[in-house]
Amino acid sequence: MYRWEITRAALAQRVLAIVRSDSYDHAHATADSLLSAGITSLEISLTTPFALEAVTTLIREVGDDAVIGAGTVLDAASARMAVDAGARFLVSPSLDPEVIRTGHRYGLPVFPGVATPTEAVRAMELGADALKLFPASAYGPRWISDVRAALPQAAVIPTGGVTLAEAPDWIAAGAVACGMGSALSEGDRDTVGKRAAELLARLADVAPPLDSAQELF
Repeated sequence: MYRWEITRAALAQRVLAIVRSDSYDHAHATADSLLSAGITSLEISLTTPFALEAVTTLIREVGDDAVIGAGTVLDAASARMAVDAGARFLVSPSLDPEVIRTGHRYGLPVFPGVATPTEAVRAMELGADALKLFPASAYGPRWISDVRAALPQAAVIPTGGVTLAEAPDWIAAGAVACGMGSALSEGDRDTVGKRAAELLARLADVAPPLDSAQELF
């Protein structure tokens, strides 16, 4: 797949689920609950023990039914290891040109972290495929609408503190998707399933899932 195709698939549901855990087993169980709930895009944070092994295992298990990427990718070395593990996209809380270059060298989209319009413009100049607004809890949906008034080409993914109640507001303000961690994944399988179904329905009411004919922004 081309980078733009992977990007569209990763953001199609308007939500990017983040798996961050203190063990491989718990991370895998969390990912399994999210996938069973119908979530089709997961980011495995490299802060999780044996995160790259989790990426490889999940990709083998889900095939083309979901898009599995690596998160908290801080440098070129980590980016290359994520590529080797089979990650389909890379996410970072910061803006490192080498992470973007490494991902693009091997055909992977990269979503670097930004927190200001200056960083957003710099990230787009470097070829970022989407922009992770981090931490979103320090801002609010109005940030998206204000910034995109001047930068309508910015595809922004607010991440960090986004709640189920707030996610539709972020999308309505112009975010292309929301990155969500424990707010989405905490609880048993039934709880996660109900929460995910509710979230997807609410996001679809605000903006339909992306398809091959739609622009990202």
